[in-house]
Amino acid sequence: MTLLLIGAGSQAYRAYLLRSVAEEYDIHLLADREPTWETPYLSGHTVLDTTDVAAMREAARALPCEGVLTWDDTRVVQTARLAADLGLPGTPPEAALRCRDKRATREALDRAGVPQAQSILVTSLPQARAAAARVGYPLVLKPRALNASTGVVKVESADALARSFRLARAATAPGAQEVAPGDVLVEEYLDGPEVSVDAAWHEGRMTPAFVARKECGFAPYFEETGHLVDGGDALLSDPRLLEVVQAAHTAVGFTTGWTHTELRLTSRGPRIVEINARIGGDRIPDIGRLALGVDAARTAAQVACGRLPELTARDRRVAAVRFLYPETDCIARDVRIEPGALPGSVDSAEAIALPGQELRLPPNGHVSGRYALITVAGESAEQCRADLDKASQAVALEVLRAL
Repeated sequence: MTLLLIGAGSQAYRAYLLRSVAEEYDIHLLADREPTWETPYLSGHTVLDTTDVAAMREAARALPCEGVLTWDDTRVVQTARLAADLGLPGTPPEAALRCRDKRATREALDRAGVPQAQSILVTSLPQARAAAARVGYPLVLKPRALNASTGVVKVESADALARSFRLARAATAPGAQEVAPGDVLVEEYLDGPEVSVDAAWHEGRMTPAFVARKECGFAPYFEETGHLVDGGDALLSDPRLLEVVQAAHTAVGFTTGWTHTELRLTSRGPRIVEINARIGGDRIPDIGRLALGVDAARTAAQVACGRLPELTARDRRVAAVRFLYPETDCIARDVRIEPGALPGSVDSAEAIALPGQELRLPPNGHVSGRYALITVAGESAEQCRADLDKASQAVALEVLRAL
């Protein structure tokens, strides 16, 4: 089978997905640049503007492909449009756009009565002040159509609103095609831990894959510093949680594909934070594989080709990923890893930063401050966290200079 892949993403975060899919499919990559590390996994490629659906459609028509897939948040709408134009399986493009546009998500969920945060769209500071008076403090500001928590900030009081609003409104992300640049959502702050649900969808029917528990840092920003998947997590079969996820997808009209849904487990029950119309990032599918033995990438490819999802847990372990950050903004000289000092539970310890790369912490950067990642698998969350602590000591960042 030939699968069209729209963008491969970065090697550190997406190579394992591409490697897995390539074991079962011939992959033709449509990308904005010539492939480098991706080449061994490809049957072919075409370099073009992946924001141009017409150009991708012309390239695809010369190929006998069975499905279209992306795990790039900034290309989910174009991928849905391409699949529809080619008559291939996928979710309606308008549903993908509702997921991409956080305001459209809120409106669809509100109409359907799906539990979520109160949210008000604003375009100016006076509007933000009026919205804050309605929502109440603490609250959250977030750009309308960015990802990776870019520009998202918790605001504790009116004194911090102006500065935080300017930050959220000015936030940008590489490759993002913003729905409405400058639009900001003023939202109710949801209490409780944050989790994500990765699931396969076939004609509106959900097959949950795994639940990840998120760890955040650098308050008041929401930088994702790690995730943990427990193969025995009761949330994976919790009827209320799954009911909310199902209702949210029905509300936005999502039918076929893979989604990564973020929720808060509040004192009033689960509330939707956002729906991402693609496979989870931050190596979450990798730790899902370590914990449960499920292959999210291959299953997402199956669904993209119109096949029923095959998700059967073979293990019930615990796995986690942690990202390492410098103490301050800096330029990296080198990242050194001592393999002999890593615990046996470590599955991977990888440098992310390249020599000469700028590492910037929130609010100056999001995700870009990471210099390494570590994944572990064990029998308990406590063991995984302890082993991550130990493994972190085996990874050293050499700094060229502070910024």
